[in-house]
Amino acid sequence: MAVTTPIDSPAAATRTAPLAAPLARRRGIFAADKLWALAFVTPYVAVFVAFVIYPIGYGLWLGSDPASYRALFEDPVYPRTVVNTLLYLLFGVNLKLLLALLLSGFFMRKGWWTKVLLLIFMLPWAIPALPSYLSINWMLNGQWGLINNIIWHMAQVDGPPWLDSHYLALGSVIYGHIWKWLPFWTLIFLAGRMAISLELYEAADVDGASPIQKFTHVTLPLMAGMYLVCTMLSTIWALGDFNAVRFISGGGPALSTHVLATLGIRNAFELGDPGLGMATVLTALPLLIPLVVLLMRQLRRSEVTI
Repeated sequence: MAVTTPIDSPAAATRTAPLAAPLARRRGIFAADKLWALAFVTPYVAVFVAFVIYPIGYGLWLGSDPASYRALFEDPVYPRTVVNTLLYLLFGVNLKLLLALLLSGFFMRKGWWTKVLLLIFMLPWAIPALPSYLSINWMLNGQWGLINNIIWHMAQVDGPPWLDSHYLALGSVIYGHIWKWLPFWTLIFLAGRMAISLELYEAADVDGASPIQKFTHVTLPLMAGMYLVCTMLSTIWALGDFNAVRFISGGGPALSTHVLATLGIRNAFELGDPGLGMATVLTALPLLIPLVVLLMRQLRRSEVTI
């Protein structure tokens, strides 16, 4: 006697047939979506590999030879370059951000003249870096530079040798960096100040707080996180910046104002040793990697707070 199971019965077959067709259709749609997603993602992955992964990997491979580091540490220019880099970051970043924070309060004033001054103040940042630094180099020339010519016509004395002295040349480089990037960070802090509620300042006015007290008890606490993030970000950018040194002092006099970025370019291109140049740049990683980690943590903390 034949036994008919529910699956083998004609009624069950008629019930499962309508369910199998939508499932097959959905699988086809999902497969097509995956193909379209793969087609859209592939160009971005290729660009990322070609312009990010490959240059970083190739640079690490170039700087992996221990002989390059031995030659670098035996170079008498390298210790002074490390000191110059630390001074460049210490004074260039901190003075720039402190002045930017103070100037952002000035540009918070109401009036059309403040907007005009802000527009003029932004011009150094809007101008391309190369002509700006070349202009500073021309102005600081010891023989026929603009500044020394003005000093001669006004006081009949020779101006200082701006680019012929180690400390004056390094100070000139730091000045050029601050002059170029001060407007940008001032604008960033100005946007941060504008995000602070006016009710807090009005409450401080009711309590009889002075402008300094409002700055220390209202502005600074609310902008402390932003200031820290900007400091780390500016330090990371300044660590890889070579334009100011390259086009203002050229690393002189006598290779005394090089920073790690410009020394790496000199070793790689002027001396024709790419491995030595990459090793020079990679010695900045012990400072760069902690800065990036701290920056990411601070951004994550700020996101959670918001």
